[in-house]
Amino acid sequence: QVQLVESGGGLVQAGDSLRLSCAASGRTFSTLTIAWFRQAAGEERKFVAGISWSEAIKNYGPFVKGRFTVSRDNAKNTVFLQMNSLKPEDTAVYYCAAPYGDSSDYYFTPPSYAKDYDYWGQGTQVTVSS
Repeated sequence: QVQLVESGGGLVQAGDSLRLSCAASGRTFSTLTIAWFRQAAGEERKFVAGISWSEAIKNYGPFVKGRFTVSRDNAKNTVFLQMNSLKPEDTAVYYCAAPYGDSSDYYFTPPSYAKDYDYWGQGTQVTVSS
């Protein structure tokens, strides 16, 4: 089992920055792939970013366009999502997720489909005003 808890969301203005955190417990975090997804009202959950345990692989959704950076601190069992130049269309609930299967390969590429993840946090709301 893996428990995930997101934090860091809030209400900001367009152009501002936020840093989200995802704290994990329960399974060996240091070999765990973690991804961020977001879900806006009335829309499907979309892949935002993913990071392998080794940090060798980081991938991003097409709408990120260099504005977001995913990182992790394995000593603190935490993954971060730094979001800069926020836009109103970034408004959504942001979730972190982890797969059940083995993701310990050094170059494991985080999947970009929500169906490939088994553990989810409760989400943190990000609201960007114009």
